[in-house]
Amino acid sequence: MRKLNYSNVLALVAIGLLFVATPNSQAQKLPKAYEIQAQAMGEAQQMGQNFNITLHIEEYSTPEEQQGLLAAFNQKGNEGLVNALSKMKSKGRMAITGTLGYEVVYIREWDQPDGSTKLRLVTNRPITFGEAWSDSRSMDYDLSAIEVVLSPDKKKNTGVMYPLAKLKLNKDNHIEVELNQNPWKLVNIMKR
Repeated sequence: MRKLNYSNVLALVAIGLLFVATPNSQAQKLPKAYEIQAQAMGEAQQMGQNFNITLHIEEYSTPEEQQGLLAAFNQKGNEGLVNALSKMKSKGRMAITGTLGYEVVYIREWDQPDGSTKLRLVTNRPITFGEAWSDSRSMDYDLSAIEVVLSPDKKKNTGVMYPLAKLKLNKDNHIEVELNQNPWKLVNIMKR
């Protein structure tokens, strides 16, 4: 288990706020699906490793789905959230180089005051055969999350991927993200 250090806390607060309602978050079906391509760069123990990610986004999650996820999390914690996510309709796909990819079931978009757009994606991550067979500790971290900020200046696009995560309530009753490995920095982000 990786305990969060101060440098990761600020980045993880954004994912912890995933379930907080924001005024500009409107549910909408997209007239045309789009893709976001990025390169994930490893940090700390994964330094020097990288792979490509393609996010295919067809629609955004509704406020009702957001409330359903909050209710499930409040009732049964991370397990309730994982079960609720598994029952949701796909909003898009995430493909990582060398894999078949998997469905993304929660996608929200927020307009930022500086003209940029923030996207947050959360889904149940696929468990590999090796993890299931060995009953690996990583199976406890059954969520994946991505946050991308698309800036009007395309060179300033930023993002982060949390491949092995779980959510929990801390002693102050705030949502906290616990990671099994370091987050991956997303670079060369392009919207197509």
